[in-house]
Parts: sequence; C-alpha cells; structure tokens
Amino acid sequence: MKRVNVKYLLACFIILVSLFLGTSCVLPEIEILPSPSPAPSPPAPPTITPIDPDFSLPAINGNAAVLPDIAEMVATVKPSVVAINTKVPGYNVFTGSFTQEGAGSGWIVDEDGLIVTNNHVVQGAENIDVTLDDGRTFPAEAVRTDHLTDLAVVKINASNLPEANIGDSSQLRVGEWVVVIGNSLGMGIGATTGIISGLGISIPVSAGQTLYDLMQTDAAINPGNSGGPLVNMAGEVVGITSVKIAEVGVEGMGYAMSIHTVAPIIEELVRTGYVVRPWLGVEGLFTVDESVAAYFRLGVDKGVLVRGVTPDSPAVEAGLEPGDVIIALEDEEMTNVEELRQAVHAFQIGQEVKITFWRGDTQSITYVTLAESPPPF
Repeated sequence: MKRVNVKYLLACFIILVSLFLGTSCVLPEIEILPSPSPAPSPPAPPTITPIDPDFSLPAINGNAAVLPDIAEMVATVKPSVVAINTKVPGYNVFTGSFTQEGAGSGWIVDEDGLIVTNNHVVQGAENIDVTLDDGRTFPAEAVRTDHLTDLAVVKINASNLPEANIGDSSQLRVGEWVVVIGNSLGMGIGATTGIISGLGISIPVSAGQTLYDLMQTDAAINPGNSGGPLVNMAGEVVGITSVKIAEVGVEGMGYAMSIHTVAPIIEELVRTGYVVRPWLGVEGLFTVDESVAAYFRLGVDKGVLVRGVTPDSPAVEAGLEPGDVIIALEDEEMTNVEELRQAVHAFQIGQEVKITFWRGDTQSITYVTLAESPPPF
C-alpha cells in the first residue's frame, strides 16, 4: 500500500485556495423601488341643473289632422287611367320583318273617349289598343301627336267614361306628396308614391328635342308608366309621366310634364289635329362648334348651320340657302339648334323677324315673315 505524499496534498490545497481568492465574483444589482404614492381621491360628481323640474309631455288628445288617405284617392282616380298596348312593325336584316309589342299608360280627359298619353308610347304603331280599368278593350280610332312636346291624344269609340279631374300644377311646391298611376311593366294599373323633388326642369331627350317645365319626383317610374298621370293628394292630374333617368348610381329621378304647360297642346291636338306654331322652314339643322366648322369649312365657329330649306317656305322668300349659318334673330345670339327653335316659336305667326347669318366668309342680314306651320304628314 502506497503512502500518500503529504507535501503533495498540501501544495494542491494551497493552489485551490489561491484560485478561489483571485477570482472576482459580481452579484446582480437589486433596484429598490420607491414606496407607492397614495391613490388620489375621486373627483366630486358635477352638479347638473334641470332645465325644467316641472316638465311633462303633453297629454295625448287624438285631435291631430288626419293625413290624406292615399288608398281612397287612388281608388277614385284609378278608373280614369288606362293601359295602352301597341304593335310596332320593324325589320331586321337577319330575320326580316317582325312586330315589336309595347306598353304604356294614358288617362281619360273626356268622357266621350279622349285619352291623353305620350307621343313615344304610340309613335310608329300600326295597332293601338286601350284597356279600361273595368277590363274593356277598344282599338284606337284616331291618333293625333306632337313630337316636340311628346304628347298624343287617342280617340276610342266609347262614352260615359270616368274622366279625370285636372289640378293646378303651378301651385305645387317641392316636398308635396304625389302619386304615379299607370301600367307599370305592362302588368296592369298600379300606383307608386313619392314627393315633388324639383320644379321647372328642362331635359334634352333626343337630338333637337328638349322637354320644358318638368316636375321631378322620386315616385317609382318604370317602363309602361309613360303617359300616365301624376296625381296630387286631391286626386287631380297635375302632370303626365314622361321621362326617367336610368343610370348606374341614379335613383328616384323621374319626370312628368306639367299640366299647366301641356294643357294648350292637348286642346290644340283635339281641336286642330296638330299644333300650329310660327314656321321658318329651315331643315337639317346643326349646332356649329369648332369641329362642325372645320368639317363643313365654315367661316364661323358658332351658330346654327342650315342644311336644307323647305320649298315655298318663309326661309326661301327671305333668301336663305343650304350652307348658311344663322347667328342671331332680332339681334339675339343663336348658339345652338334648340335656342333657334325656341326663339322662332316665341314669335307670332305673321311677324317679321330680322335674321343675321353667315354665307361663306360674308355676314349678311335678311328679314323673314314667319308663317303658320304646315300640318304634319
């Protein structure tokens, strides 16, 4: 058995102690947090002063005015509204001749079978049938139309019909309740309600045709309503449904012609068969702008270009020719076709009117005596 060297053990012990004492040992620092402050006292509640400590709601008395009964009003007017169904001949290069069916509305203006509607409801139709509220159907015996105002009168062989009452559209105010009654979508006579949203509005509906003094309503107007009545809460016809703006993002923008404006037209269609207006006798009119002036090589870039002159018309007698550009009537500037048409219609039949026009590079003046417009053909 080997003996352990005492000197060797002592040397190892001394080395270990030296290593231990020579190595630094860092302890982690300890953060001493301050003592928490005492919580603040909650604020005192605000003082609220009553407006009136003795207030109470008014007693219910049940004596308020009763609003108009729309159902009763519609029941009164509906027998005077008719459905109009048409057949319009057409032709397609691929399929040949065909017949297109259409539907519209109208209203009885006279008990002896006079129906008012829109021109575009019956235009070009070879068959027109009028169905009354009681289910009876009559073919049209006569049709008289006016393109400019989009009005038509249809005569059927019937009597003792329930004619509609006519109201004063000039007294309407924005916000008043109205009802549209008509043959919506060709599905029979129905009613929609709304208010008058605007008055005195003009809208161009086609080239050379603008409707004036329209009433805007948010009552629903759909295909088939055209020609039907716009009715006030007294059950009186105050307008004729005619136009609707149907675009993406547009809602509640339907228009009716004011009865105040169209009443004289209806009377003239019945009495004369057409509307007599002052007549100049120029045709094929173009509104002149820079592009039109460049295309036709005109000497002026503003006015109304005359492309045709009716034989034996006042325009011929005044010396107007195709290619002339009318720029003024009675020194009032004419900048587009509609302005010229409205200006001519504002004069009287037989009135002499000063016309300023350009022919080529020369400005000239002539005088014309307006005549009576000839019957449509």
